[in-house]
Amino acid sequence: MAATKLLTVSIVFVALSTLAAATGVGFWRRKTRADEEKIRELEISLKAALQKCSAERQGRIRAQQALRKANSNNSNNSYPLAPIAITQSCFSTRNGTPRQPLIVPLARACLVFDPTRVPPASLEGLEGYSHCWIMYVFHLNTDLDKLWKHPSQSKFKAKVRVPRLKGERMGVFATRSPHRPCPIGLTVAKVDVVDGNKVFISGVDLVDGTPVLDIKPYLPYCDSIPGAMVPGWVKVDNMLAVASVNFSHDFSASLDHCWSRITEKKKKISLYTSPTEFQNLIQQVLSWDIRSVSQRIRPHKTENSSMISQNSDCQDNVTLEDDDSQETLHFPDDIVYHLILEGLDISYKIDYDGNVHVEKIDLAFQSEET
Repeated sequence: MAATKLLTVSIVFVALSTLAAATGVGFWRRKTRADEEKIRELEISLKAALQKCSAERQGRIRAQQALRKANSNNSNNSYPLAPIAITQSCFSTRNGTPRQPLIVPLARACLVFDPTRVPPASLEGLEGYSHCWIMYVFHLNTDLDKLWKHPSQSKFKAKVRVPRLKGERMGVFATRSPHRPCPIGLTVAKVDVVDGNKVFISGVDLVDGTPVLDIKPYLPYCDSIPGAMVPGWVKVDNMLAVASVNFSHDFSASLDHCWSRITEKKKKISLYTSPTEFQNLIQQVLSWDIRSVSQRIRPHKTENSSMISQNSDCQDNVTLEDDDSQETLHFPDDIVYHLILEGLDISYKIDYDGNVHVEKIDLAFQSEET
């Protein structure tokens, strides 16, 4: 009797186990089918989304192609270019701004980027490069208004005077003249510090207020071209170098006085840490003859021997400080030139032998300082 009950219990247990296993298998199969259906739905949805994105992209491409085609039929093509940064430079005016980059290592500037156009994150990683390219606008050109006219009325000059050729003319595209059909400049500078939306650079040839269109890192492996050739007149490195730069006995004291006045007024934060460093900048700038072509090759007409040259790579315009119609010829030893750096006016002379004599320094734009 007991054996019969035990057998019955065993049979029931086996039956229940089999039923449970069958139920589990059925549930797993139903769950697997549900998962497969969900995966198929997701795949269909993803495919539809990809097709929609592709259609939208094709639509944008067709629209862009149509816009380019329409622009190609328009003789006055324009492109969405706007400054992304403004230059705060040690060079207050064009006069004295180097004609080429890196020849004045102490020449410093700060590129202040517009945060509404360029988020600070855009500059991340730039500090890893030693130098960068800068594209900018020659915004102080006196003939910019002519470029808006029809080419036949713009009076664009195909040839410009070249300082290294002592005023002889050369095709504008064989020079780095700022006076170009499109007044865009390209320069290279040393990257010193990247701080938020500001990039501090040195070795610059940019005047204060220069609008910046773009910056790119300098890549030695592709930007440096071994064996690159240039015309013979470009190789004359000492053509514009002066013999010496000498400061008057009381120049340092005058500089200290001006420096303290600027510090007290706090009109502008200097890019230099001390008067001594600033004087070194003056010496580096004046180590090159910054006068225009006409100032070097012929006497000047001015009443009181005072003048300010207009700096340009290939320009011979001269601005004279004439108070009346009486003009007197002066020779180089008599002429006082002016260089304005960070709002300070440096007066100097240059003799026949190419020696620069720095005489005094004072605040420029006195009316604004009082």
